[in-house]
Amino acid sequence: MKVERSVEIAAPREKVWPFLTEPNRLLKWYTTLQKFEYTGGQQSGVGTPLYLEENAAGRLMKLKFVATEWVENERLAFKLTSGDFLKSYEQRWTIEAIPSGSRFTYSEDITLPYGVIGSVLGLFARFSSQATLKKMLENLKTLVET
Repeated sequence: MKVERSVEIAAPREKVWPFLTEPNRLLKWYTTLQKFEYTGGQQSGVGTPLYLEENAAGRLMKLKFVATEWVENERLAFKLTSGDFLKSYEQRWTIEAIPSGSRFTYSEDITLPYGVIGSVLGLFARFSSQATLKKMLENLKTLVET
């Protein structure tokens, strides 16, 4: 299940970045997250371990990720290393400089278990994810521009 959406934010990339990497700011716009924490001594760069608790599809998922891309003020990507319910989960966030400020793009690619049944469930979950993502990006825009 792939979901991608962008939002234009009237602020430079440097103002957006802290909302992607500082747990207290991230939790304000990423409404499905209940917890976001760095789990090792490393708190930036490729290889940074992350722990998230996310409410999705009516359940609390406890997930461990590792950062696969980390370019300050430009992009952040991470992939699932362990967790319940999901077969795979990758997210990529990019911030592009545009004349009016920044364009933030959120993309995720989730694979559910259970083969064909998981694929069908993913189609239904995609519609819900798109609506949730739209609201999350509106929250981010408001927070950064304030």
